[in-house]
Amino acid sequence: MSPLRHLIAALAAACCCWIALTGCAGAKPASKPPAEPDAKVESRGPAPSKEAPASGDSGSGSGSASLFERLGGMPAIEAVVADFIGNVAADERINAPFAVSDLKLLRQRLVEFVCVATGGPCKYTGRDMRAVHKGMGVTNAQFDALVGALVKTLEKFKVPEKEKSELLGALGPLREQIVEAE
Repeated sequence: MSPLRHLIAALAAACCCWIALTGCAGAKPASKPPAEPDAKVESRGPAPSKEAPASGDSGSGSGSASLFERLGGMPAIEAVVADFIGNVAADERINAPFAVSDLKLLRQRLVEFVCVATGGPCKYTGRDMRAVHKGMGVTNAQFDALVGALVKTLEKFKVPEKEKSELLGALGPLREQIVEAE
């Protein structure tokens, strides 16, 4: 993948993270209990990675594992999310909206979001991204800072380039729903 495509994918992923971090943290918890491992994904969450089958579709060959499985499953996603939240909290360009967030709920929603985006067995229980961010005035600079925080985390955990690209690509399409201002 060319450096420009990596940059575009990273920028797209930041949008998704911005959504998950700012919008999901204030969302009311779902009235239903957490989804069982074989539960269907709600349509308002991110689409599973198109380059990897859903986790239930994995076969016996090593190339058929979902992105969720290749990343290390739920323990790896939880670790990445925790580190990412720490990176965001340390960045004065983007940490202000999170000062009033319910961090436990924020972590839960972001884990759900990434799990769904990577073809995992989760259900995203947060709110619609466009509605959550309407009127927030999220800028491209803030979006870029979130991308940097995510990339820093992925590099810390030594996520291979193929999986990093797939993850960023799976999270990326939401940028247009979040960024409202230059």
